[in-house]
Amino acid sequence: MSSVLAPAHEVSGEAALALRQVEANVAKVIRGKPHAIRLAITTLLARGHLLIEDIPGVGKTTLARALAASLGGTFRRIQFTSDLLPSDIIGVSIYRGDDFEFRRGPIFANVVLADEINRTTPRTQSALLEAMSEGQVSVDDTTYELDQPFLVLATQNPAEHFGTYPLPESQMDRFLIRIQLGYPAREVEHEILRDRGMADPIASIDPVIDRETITALQASVEHVRVSDQLIGYAMNIVEETRRSTALSVGVSTRGAMAWYRAAQAYALMEGRDYCIPDDFKGLAVPALSHRVMLTAAQDSLGRARQEAERAIVDAVTHVPVPT
Repeated sequence: MSSVLAPAHEVSGEAALALRQVEANVAKVIRGKPHAIRLAITTLLARGHLLIEDIPGVGKTTLARALAASLGGTFRRIQFTSDLLPSDIIGVSIYRGDDFEFRRGPIFANVVLADEINRTTPRTQSALLEAMSEGQVSVDDTTYELDQPFLVLATQNPAEHFGTYPLPESQMDRFLIRIQLGYPAREVEHEILRDRGMADPIASIDPVIDRETITALQASVEHVRVSDQLIGYAMNIVEETRRSTALSVGVSTRGAMAWYRAAQAYALMEGRDYCIPDDFKGLAVPALSHRVMLTAAQDSLGRARQEAERAIVDAVTHVPVPT
């Protein structure tokens, strides 16, 4: 595929074929989770970032590594701890000779795994804000552009809270999609145990698309058409969240814009240059549930997620689909 692509109506079929190859490649090592893989690629395509809330050992790191390997990109893993500093993420200026030299941190990669992001302090968490929002970092009055494409895949464990710092709303809002991987089905887990052994699964992953093509596909997302009727449908759902008695804060305008962009990316994944209601309905929970605040406090992160997802489902259910 050429790295310079035409508008979406001319490339939607070609784009879908290329993205199916990425899906199939990642599915070699993340088995039995096609929907999670598709949402991860949708996030990358929409120039967003992905939050995975799940217990350890279900494939979060493998998913991030497989994505990076599939597009021939660079991968960095940052283990977030209570003593991690912003400079450990962004980088630091070191005095050498007669001048300062900037040593780039692990944020300068195509796919960055922010592992257990809620185990570090809010100050360090905020070091990601500029990078995630603008694709750049500022150090000592100098701005450095990040490598493209750029995806932050962050994880947090909903079952363990000792020594954690809940992500503030401003940080949560920077994630386009929130998902869970969950345990694989029994037959899938049987295959994993039988076939994998001690081998590194990423060793079997070769690039199937280049970074220039991904960047061009990201630009094509903007050309995916969304009718005024469909925008009205999405806004009705957004307004429904703002009226919900289960929520003290509904979906913001920025949240609605992120949902819109995710729907465009998902349509392109499906080989279409236009959105349909199912694009918005299917993405409502993963794109909106982490952007709202519950009226009643919950005793656990997992419980809060379930209640927020239920409120979004209720909002979608109450709004009629346009015909």
